[in-house]
Amino acid sequence: MHYFVLLTDDCNLNCSYCRGKIFEVPDFDFQSIDIDETLPCEASFNPGTLYSFLSKDEEAVLTFYGGEPLLRDDLIKEMMDNAPVKDFMIHTNGTLLNLLPSSYINRFRSIFVSIDGNRSLTDMCRGAGTYERIINNLVDISKNGYKGEIIGRMTVTENTDIYESVRFLSSNDDFSFSSIHWQIDGNFWNDYSLRENFSRWVHDTYNPGISMLIRYWVNVMEEEGRVLMWYPFVGTMGDLLSGYKKSPLRCGSGFANYSIMQDGSIAPCPCMAGMKDHYCGHIDTSSPCTAKKECISGECLKCDILDFCGGRCLYSNITRPWPDEGRRAVYETVKNLKNCIESELPRVKGLIEEGVVSPESFEYIKYNGCEIIP
Repeated sequence: MHYFVLLTDDCNLNCSYCRGKIFEVPDFDFQSIDIDETLPCEASFNPGTLYSFLSKDEEAVLTFYGGEPLLRDDLIKEMMDNAPVKDFMIHTNGTLLNLLPSSYINRFRSIFVSIDGNRSLTDMCRGAGTYERIINNLVDISKNGYKGEIIGRMTVTENTDIYESVRFLSSNDDFSFSSIHWQIDGNFWNDYSLRENFSRWVHDTYNPGISMLIRYWVNVMEEEGRVLMWYPFVGTMGDLLSGYKKSPLRCGSGFANYSIMQDGSIAPCPCMAGMKDHYCGHIDTSSPCTAKKECISGECLKCDILDFCGGRCLYSNITRPWPDEGRRAVYETVKNLKNCIESELPRVKGLIEEGVVSPESFEYIKYNGCEIIP
């Protein structure tokens, strides 16, 4: 099982779609959801208690998360020295990777780096100079022996040209990412009233860009005999190829992927920090096998593409931050992804039959934190 551990709520950046929104969007009405306002900013649980909890899962994978987890490089080193787990991963903005010695960096199975595309787009969203700091650190860790997976972790907004941005991150002169996934900044904040262009962007820019990107992805298979590890495509195409007909929530939140809050509480997802009604246990009193399961409910269960989508996001399914109109636009992005993947399925099957690519090329570590349904 995968476990995110939230080391700190603090961050050294102020990204426009994250902390930069806090004072711009209207307060969200959580209605009957009980929010724990006392959740500490820094990890305060006993590390030994965490190790005892993790020791009961022989397949445990621990992923460092924040805020920006490298602000607590002391805790990362402590846990990498002592936690009884199979693998370590980290989600980071990449600007502080230089703080961790290579002896630790090189042990990560995967490093997720938040980057949105080229220099101008990344710096516009994340702050001037951010792109250069990220790239310099990635070049350095590669020179110093890192051989694991480096995953470009994009946030996609109305400023994003998805076709150009994914292709740029995949192949450029600065640093090319071997793996990429992305998440649309939609139906998360109480900001739909401020996003008057969102639906038009989905229709005019994002969905057409995905259509072109999927065709390009298959063209690369055909011409070069390789499958680019673009997770939203690999995950969904892999399921269609294997004949898998029904997908659970593809991130695994609440059944295959849990989050350890700063106080040791267990939540289904890092986004659900403080949502006490939906906690699944506590590392003091629970074990991996007794952690409560949390499932998608409500309108998603009646959706015509549920088997393909799996529910997209547990947090937004519970909180419903956007009105019907906004949720419909997000639905259209998933519907388009499904249609585009299905349209290319015959061509991909043909390439497999011809031996150009193999079925194994579509395999990946499930529930590792990559978005399959953006």
